[in-house]
Amino acid sequence: MKSILTTPPSAEPLTRAEAKAYLRFDSDAEDELIGTLIAAARRHVEAATGLALIAQGWSHFLDRWPQGPIVLLPLAPLIAIEEVRVYGDDDEAAIIDPAHYYADTLARPARLVLRPDRIWPPSGRAANGIEIRVAAGHGANASDVPQGLRTAILRLIAYWFENRGDDAGLAFAPLGVEHLLQPYREMRL
Repeated sequence: MKSILTTPPSAEPLTRAEAKAYLRFDSDAEDELIGTLIAAARRHVEAATGLALIAQGWSHFLDRWPQGPIVLLPLAPLIAIEEVRVYGDDDEAAIIDPAHYYADTLARPARLVLRPDRIWPPSGRAANGIEIRVAAGHGANASDVPQGLRTAILRLIAYWFENRGDDAGLAFAPLGVEHLLQPYREMRL
C-alpha cells in the first residue's frame, strides 16, 4: 500500500512557547530552529509509533483488493474513511457508496470492512487503481495528543537543540524517549 499525505496537520502537538519553556530558553533568536525541531520531532514520533498525532488527511492506494472483506489501513488512530474510489481503465474515478463498507476505527491497524453480501468493484488500472481517503489523528488540537507522546517530543527537541552540529549525537534518541513511545507502538506477535 502506498500512502500520500493530502492534508497536513493544521497545528503541531506543542507550541513554540511550550518548547521554549521546556528548554528554559527566553530569546526569540532561535524561534525558527525550535519550530523546525517541533515538526521534526512530531514526524519522528509518528514514524516510530505508526500514529498520526494531529488530525491529517491521507490517500492510501492499492493495486487490487485483498482477499476477503477487510482492508488494513496503515495509520492510527483512524478518525474516518472519507471516500473510497476505484479508477477505471479510462482513469476516471468512481466513488464507492459508503453503504457498502464501514470503518473499524477501534482496531489497530484500522480497517475498512466490506458489508456482508457486497463485493468490491474491480479496478480498471493495474497500478494504484484503488484510493482510500482517510482522516487520521488523535484530534485537531495539541491537547488531544496523549501527554506521553508530547513529553517524548519535548525530550527529542531538547536533545536535538543541545546537540545541534553534532551529527553523531543526532543518530540516537535521548534516554527515556523509547520508554515513552513503547506503550503507543503496535504489538505484533
